[in-house]
Amino acid sequence: MGKITRALQKATQESFQQKEKIAKVKEYEQMIVHKLKDSKLDARAVAYFDPKAVISEQYKILRTNILSLNKGRPPKTISITSSVAAEGKTVSALNLALTLSHATHKPRVILIDADLRKGQLLNYLGVSARPGLSEYLQGEASLEEILFNLEDVSHLSFIASGAVPQKPVELLASEKMRELTTSLRAKYDFVLIDTPPVIPVTDAVIIASNVEGVLLVIKAGSTQRGMVSRAAELLAQAHSNIIGHVLTGVEYFIPEYIYRYL
Repeated sequence: MGKITRALQKATQESFQQKEKIAKVKEYEQMIVHKLKDSKLDARAVAYFDPKAVISEQYKILRTNILSLNKGRPPKTISITSSVAAEGKTVSALNLALTLSHATHKPRVILIDADLRKGQLLNYLGVSARPGLSEYLQGEASLEEILFNLEDVSHLSFIASGAVPQKPVELLASEKMRELTTSLRAKYDFVLIDTPPVIPVTDAVIIASNVEGVLLVIKAGSTQRGMVSRAAELLAQAHSNIIGHVLTGVEYFIPEYIYRYL
């Protein structure tokens, strides 16, 4: 019986050591974004640089959930926003756009930076300043002049925010903005619009009322519950359709049986 007991104790100890190793080493390695390609894109564009990373898999799950909405007829115009700033909405919008463009049926996707106050999309793409949405809405540039693509990113187009205008709210609420959204919806399978956060300014609510679905980004361990409730309340007042929530900044344990498939 002594030998059996010692054997069981040894097996239990090895099991705990293995779990500890997976939790502290393997998970950590998987959560690091490996920049496997030479590109100007920010390393946080994980869906581009490391499609097999754990984070990339989460965006694939988000893509699957979106594509399955309305019995396979998902919303084509989707805005991505958050309650307050620094919750990861632009990074989420970029990775979702990349992931959608990688779908097997190769949908045509366009990502618009509609944060006319503090647009960050060009910084993440590694692209220099160029005319964008504000110039188009003010009649200073045509649609052809503000649309652009990246050489190493297929099936995905972009529109930058452009120069900061004096009256961003009025531009986003204009008929020209609604016409643009309608026009792009006819040309693309998905129109993703990155907007400012909901609570500080009204921009996101204006856009949300003119799209088919809204994704609300929430940063784990940072965003207060009251802020999320208030943002959802403001979006509901605009009769917008919140199709889901994206939780960023999550740390979690990856069991070995799941790790083997990553």
